[in-house]
Amino acid sequence: MSNSMIVTQPQPLMISRESDQWGSGVCDCCDDVPECCFGFWCYWCFTCASTKRYGECLCLPLLDMCGIVPPITLSMRVLMRNRYGIKGTVCNDCLMATFCRACVWCQMSREMKDRSIQITLVGAKNL
Repeated sequence: MSNSMIVTQPQPLMISRESDQWGSGVCDCCDDVPECCFGFWCYWCFTCASTKRYGECLCLPLLDMCGIVPPITLSMRVLMRNRYGIKGTVCNDCLMATFCRACVWCQMSREMKDRSIQITLVGAKNL
């Protein structure tokens, strides 16, 4: 008979916090007041910084100055919905981008912050 003992350490499990909904509403500016103030008082700087953080061209939002429907805000919102698997329609995105442009950028910025920390390590004894 052998006197060996096998010990296995509990391994952490990865739980994803991803959802098919936006983490906050378009008008939930109180969720991140400093960021929404930045977006309101220095809109173009805020949109360029948010676009760069998302991995797109820094000056891309400046193309929104032309036309009634802001094409870059609309496309960034649709792109973000597709990347994160958020449910919605292009029609709704178009309405939001046209009439609530600054709030949409604040919402997308909050979503990027929330989704960048999307995996939590949970010990086996916590389950």
